[in-house]
Amino acid sequence: MSEAVDYKVKDLSLAEKGERQVDWAYMHMPVLRRLRSRFAETKPLRGVRIAACMHVTKETAALMLALRDAGATVALSASNPLSTQDDVAAYLVSQGVSVYAWRGMDERSYYWAIAKAASIGPNITMDDGADLTVMVHKILHGVGEGVDVEAASGVVDRKALKNIWGGTEETTTGVIRIKALHREGKLLYPVIAVNDSLTKFLFDNRFGTGQSALDGIIRATNILLAGKNVVVAGYGWVGRGIAWRARGLGARVTVVEADPIRALEAYYEGFYVSSMEDAAPIGDVFITATGDKDVIRREHFERMKDGAILANAGHFNVEVSVSDLEALAVEKRAIRPHVAEYKLPDGRRLYLLAEGRLVNLAAAEGHPSEVMDMSFSNQALAVRLLAKKRGRVKPAVYKLPRSIDRRIAALKLEALGVSYERLTEEQKRYLKSWKA
Repeated sequence: MSEAVDYKVKDLSLAEKGERQVDWAYMHMPVLRRLRSRFAETKPLRGVRIAACMHVTKETAALMLALRDAGATVALSASNPLSTQDDVAAYLVSQGVSVYAWRGMDERSYYWAIAKAASIGPNITMDDGADLTVMVHKILHGVGEGVDVEAASGVVDRKALKNIWGGTEETTTGVIRIKALHREGKLLYPVIAVNDSLTKFLFDNRFGTGQSALDGIIRATNILLAGKNVVVAGYGWVGRGIAWRARGLGARVTVVEADPIRALEAYYEGFYVSSMEDAAPIGDVFITATGDKDVIRREHFERMKDGAILANAGHFNVEVSVSDLEALAVEKRAIRPHVAEYKLPDGRRLYLLAEGRLVNLAAAEGHPSEVMDMSFSNQALAVRLLAKKRGRVKPAVYKLPRSIDRRIAALKLEALGVSYERLTEEQKRYLKSWKA
């Protein structure tokens, strides 16, 4: 089927290996599996064109195939140059999904691929970090600058982007960017913030990133975390997941947090809390998870001990200032896959993992399938909702209805074989009444 779709991937001969990976993911994604079966029967997305910019992993493939079975035409690009699983990309092409992604893309190729996905003339965009959404809006608003717009020149034009009904956004960073678009009055279509669903961020962000970020660090370095001083920057749901799991592995954890409420919460949950300036000299491993830029920068590098390890679990490679590190270093060399050593003038060595990109996807496989089952079930239902309400929702950022959250949680519990309490009719009436 590869001849029937447009694509650019590393090697189509990897498709058989990719099929086994996707089968393994589906085995651990019972909720999405049930939705896929239902979609295949009812075809709620018949004739809908979807452009997606997401991590090309086995879990994402499970989602793309569910959308395909629902009747949609799907084009997929990567949302990170280092997160693509090339075997999975090849398998998706063999299954009729247009894919533009390969591991190790340079910056221009990365944005070219996003433009190729957008060139199908989407009705719905699916994003993880908002690079696709931002590119679409730059083109439609006539913003000419930026490598993303330059790479899109001649690949996609405004006419192909005129019939977008809505979009979805998977991650915290992307939601922040899209809300900024809306505040400035420039958001052109409704976007569902899938990240804000409880069955997404309470599990994906906390348990998924908490485990997978440490998995990436351990795979890259093979260090023992027990006894290490681990500094976690950010105490949102991602940061707290990392902090709790690092402590569970025996690390001494310090939290760096700019929000006083979250900092206080971390303190009362038993973590050391400090500024990055105070944490810099004591940390053995630094992990950023804030969504902001320059969280670790020159003045912090100058205070770090010899051998400190730097990793990022935020979406973009801006949290650790790689430019400051490059400027300080007198020598740089690759030590292991995903580990770069920077030697400073005084002989101290700092180790940057995965070029400062998402360590869980660049140095490992990303979140476990069991967690992505809920996240991507939210995505599938968000796309179906946008298709159902096409043209009837004004541009804004929306959450999915709580009823969908509850449905996904109930299906997950059922799949796990876990029973939970059900309220009696009398109990329901009691909770609704002010008289009793």
